[in-house]
Amino acid sequence: MSAQIERFNSGRVLPASVPFCEGTALGGLVFLSGQLGNVPGTLALVEGGIEAEARQALANIRTVLEAQGLGLASLLRCTIMLADIGEWAAFNGVWREFFVDQAMPARSAFGCAGLALGARVEIECIAAR
Repeated sequence: MSAQIERFNSGRVLPASVPFCEGTALGGLVFLSGQLGNVPGTLALVEGGIEAEARQALANIRTVLEAQGLGLASLLRCTIMLADIGEWAAFNGVWREFFVDQAMPARSAFGCAGLALGARVEIECIAAR
């Protein structure tokens, strides 16, 4: 393989103790690890349910992207995992807050039986440099 895989961790979102990085990059593509609504630097989820967690997860994604010199406009695709698919409408309300002035990335969502740390939402994205 001619291109090098880059692994990165800004230290701005995840504590150093976690056994994975914030993302990887290959060529012009950036693959972000799933982000939860954790308080930056900790494994504690923000309080306030799905809306608060979604808002923090998206803020965490923005932070990881900014550390790579990117922004939300660079997102190509996101996958949203919800502990309760019935909270889809509430998630969408928060999603719209983050993409008011720009095109939204392609996305899909699904409900699941459980997420890390008991989270309500996890968001995984692919971006372009």
